[in-house]
Amino acid sequence: MRNIININSNWLFIKDTSDVNCNEGESISLPHTWNAIDGQDGGNDYFRGSCLYKKTLNKSELPESDLYYLEFRGTNSSADLFVNGNKIAHHDGGYSTWRANITEYIKDETEIAVIVDNSPNETVYPQMADFTFYGGIYRDVNLICVNNTHFDLDYYGGPGIMITPEVDEKNAKIEIEVFVKNLKESQKLAYTIYDAENKELNTLEANNSKVTLEIKDVILWHGRRNPYLYSCEVKIVEDGQIVDNIQSTFGCRSFKIDPDNGFILNGEEYPLRGVSRHQDRLGIGNALLPEHHKEDMDLICEVGATTIRLAHYQHDQYFYDLCDERGMVVWAEIPYISKHMPTGRENTISQMKELVIQNYNHPSIIVWGLSNEISIAGSDDDLLENHKILNDLVHDMDKTRLTTMAVVSMCKIDDPYIQIPDVISYNHYFGWYGGDTAMNGPWFDKFHAAHPKIPIGCSEYGCEALNWHTSNPKQGDYTEEYQAYYHEELIKQLFSRKYIWATHVWNMFDFGADARAEGGENGQNHKGLVTMDRKYKKDSFYAYKAWLSDDPFVHLCGKRYIDRVEDVTKVTVYSNLPEVELFVNGESIGKKTAEDHFFYFDVPNTGESKIVAKAGEFTDEGIIRKVAEPNMDYVLVEKGAVLNWFDIDAPEGRFSLNDTISDIMTSPFGKLWFMTVGLKLKKKMDAGKKNSGEKKSGGFDVDLKAGGGLMQMMGGFTVLRLTSMVGMMNISFTKEELLKMNKQLNRIRKPKK
Repeated sequence: MRNIININSNWLFIKDTSDVNCNEGESISLPHTWNAIDGQDGGNDYFRGSCLYKKTLNKSELPESDLYYLEFRGTNSSADLFVNGNKIAHHDGGYSTWRANITEYIKDETEIAVIVDNSPNETVYPQMADFTFYGGIYRDVNLICVNNTHFDLDYYGGPGIMITPEVDEKNAKIEIEVFVKNLKESQKLAYTIYDAENKELNTLEANNSKVTLEIKDVILWHGRRNPYLYSCEVKIVEDGQIVDNIQSTFGCRSFKIDPDNGFILNGEEYPLRGVSRHQDRLGIGNALLPEHHKEDMDLICEVGATTIRLAHYQHDQYFYDLCDERGMVVWAEIPYISKHMPTGRENTISQMKELVIQNYNHPSIIVWGLSNEISIAGSDDDLLENHKILNDLVHDMDKTRLTTMAVVSMCKIDDPYIQIPDVISYNHYFGWYGGDTAMNGPWFDKFHAAHPKIPIGCSEYGCEALNWHTSNPKQGDYTEEYQAYYHEELIKQLFSRKYIWATHVWNMFDFGADARAEGGENGQNHKGLVTMDRKYKKDSFYAYKAWLSDDPFVHLCGKRYIDRVEDVTKVTVYSNLPEVELFVNGESIGKKTAEDHFFYFDVPNTGESKIVAKAGEFTDEGIIRKVAEPNMDYVLVEKGAVLNWFDIDAPEGRFSLNDTISDIMTSPFGKLWFMTVGLKLKKKMDAGKKNSGEKKSGGFDVDLKAGGGLMQMMGGFTVLRLTSMVGMMNISFTKEELLKMNKQLNRIRKPKK
């Protein structure tokens, strides 16, 4: 019978080497990453290279077995396996399971050596993206001991079983296919289906590797309303003895995605409103333990989400199991992201095969994602062909699910590549990366009118918030108040359009992005509804909870914003209850109702006031305090910034670096000035590409001149913010350059309104 032995403990780790004979390092246990700190502290300088992991297995401690396989659940991003000095296997792709047969190399003492490499590599995805590519053996490693006759362990890391339910009114037909190595005539396959209470429902003994069993009066997997799971066990049996066995849970459900009515689950409209998730944590990186995954799922359930986009790669099998058990509808994807590499086609194919084969049995998954923002630098014939190959591959491998893509905002709605998958979603940041929040809903209406037969979703939207605060929130200020306002607006626009098949907030959690230098805390993307350490739920978290959760609550916003200068201040309360009453120092200032779950009160601000929000039996409280001068602890000061907004000379009636690009473009002289800046950016970009060996691209300044999608997105940026943002593309401006630009802008009068 199969034995699975976890071997996470007692490894030797040697950083920055590819010499398998090296033996001087530190003792560690898995999961492990070498970028837990430097991958999230900013500077885009985290270590990317080769590191060595070593471990010795004693044969006397292993069960007797015909075959021994090593199983790696995640090694980022390429790995070479050596056993007793012999190179056994190579694997490219940092997010999937892979295995290697080490039987013939087992000795009394067996040295396992794994070189893991997250260096830049033009054949392995991802290579360009807004997140850290943590290196390491960051998931479990197992030794699998099996008989010579066994369920296949060699095929793309799969479980050896594919379960395909088909619901037929009250019953379900369950097609079960297993993949067996070296099955003998004297051996049989025994199939058994169990219900959620582990009660045997149906059983069959056969020689066939593909059979169909029936479940009568089937209980459907119905998302969060009833995530009912069955299980299937298959045994290889000989003379009454079990030679090998495997087991997998599955769910019975039907679904479709309708271009007018959105997601339909088991014949019922089931709105998909949820979040995207990155897997990393503060100080831990991607080396997560089961309790971390469970806490993430608990938080996602608390906010009331019905769907998760698992971005931008294959996640841990345990998390997919949690999605099945909690009823989350899942978008699963490969890390084919941001930059199309003609030399990376085979890697997109192998990663897609691993994703589908390893996750086929999960009822939570309803779409396979082909790519994310891959046309950010434009599309060409090779990119289109790569997508058609992936789309056809997925449909050949899985007849039961659909394909999708996350499309960059600037991509034109008539681009041929958006018509390749079954359904589509766009990443839009109107109201954060330029534009205005009011642009979001109308954009989707425009797409829906132009392509009424293509289901359209919103795969990313969000804005960043840290512990900065203001009573006058503005786009780009990184305050918790602006993030709350932004999500209030987006909720009302997106959730009211039932044709939008799914919405996924970017992101549920702040995450590591070492190239980022904005918001006052470098090395992170702060668009999360929850902080990266999972310790603080931002106000916007509760905006979604008010709309999506049935668990009654009330939340007083702005509890971290105490010192306020205004005489009357706005206080916001979120609740999924119909009425909220607000008390100031024990006295009620009124009750309010709100169909949109957002309650606003004008509160006199004198001295120190205790604020209590009450809805039904639930309360939440905080304090505000009247101050004469703004508390500068609430104001963003960029760490290491060349200039901050308050350092900039901004004469009345004249432009400055603190003005938005769209405002500057209203002036003919301002437009001319901005075009010269665009040329400077182009030169800096081309210089960077020349240094890195990349080809120059003329697309950037052309788009600016044309006033196209990129210009529309950038319009809401201040010039200062734009110069900071391009730092993520390794383009920098000196203080002298910025002051010179500001002096030029100071000469340009603002048009009279």
